[in-house]
Amino acid sequence: MDTYVIIKQLHSGFRYIVFLLVLVAIIQSLLGWLSQKPYTETNRKINLFALISAHTQLLIGIVLLYFSPLVHFDSTTMKDNVTRYFSVEHWVGMVIAIVLITIGHSKSKKIILPESKHRTIAIFYIIAFLVIVGTIMAGHLPVLGSQS
Repeated sequence: MDTYVIIKQLHSGFRYIVFLLVLVAIIQSLLGWLSQKPYTETNRKINLFALISAHTQLLIGIVLLYFSPLVHFDSTTMKDNVTRYFSVEHWVGMVIAIVLITIGHSKSKKIILPESKHRTIAIFYIIAFLVIVGTIMAGHLPVLGSQS
């Protein structure tokens, strides 16, 4: 097994951790916001772990960019749908999603009211999750399941 395959499988498998943690953060923030529950240490940790997992996935993706045979920059990059997707569109969409997660987490730390903390996380994480799913679907990749 070569380095590319190992990193690709790691990146592909780690997405489930990111999905799970971001979804749990979204659900617990929506419940906290709509039920006007206090913002607990558990809430903070779930939000933080979702942030950390997204950043870890980004780092794995950056390494994958270096090794991937699907990524190259030349005069044909933008003409080929697959090359364009992996060389440009995928990582740009994911960086946007991770920036949204980071902003949401950072803003929530500065807010005092628990309801506002939950609302901020819910809004930013939901938008980020939609960007992630939309970006994956734009490349005709399975959101859940393995790529053939």
